[in-house]
Amino acid sequence: MVRQIMAKVKRLNRERSWDEISIVIMDDRGIAAVNSDYLGRARPTDVISFAYPPDAEGLNWSGEVIVNLERALRAGGRRFDPVKELALYLAHGCDHLSDASDDTPPRRQRMRRRELRWLKELQYNDIV
Repeated sequence: MVRQIMAKVKRLNRERSWDEISIVIMDDRGIAAVNSDYLGRARPTDVISFAYPPDAEGLNWSGEVIVNLERALRAGGRRFDPVKELALYLAHGCDHLSDASDDTPPRRQRMRRRELRWLKELQYNDIV
């Protein structure tokens, strides 16, 4: 699923060619520590993404998508089942790797529509 989403991400930002994406699964406590250490926000969240530019050895972009499984399990049932909630977190994290931002309500809405469309295209039809 992540490979298919990253193919879509590449179309959003053709300047970034991806060699490697790491998926890290954490709980509230683990992701809160990452959020605090790297983003200055001392609280858990659903997903955090880091994009790393090409290095001197000629490798293309690489990235990390850190997802909160505990939150997906807890949110599952309110919005979607836990598997689909986690899929949405992965799509959202990959979307951020394209340099997409959700810092305003319109941008957040645009990202969510795009992510739900991606999941639907990947046969996550029950999510929308």
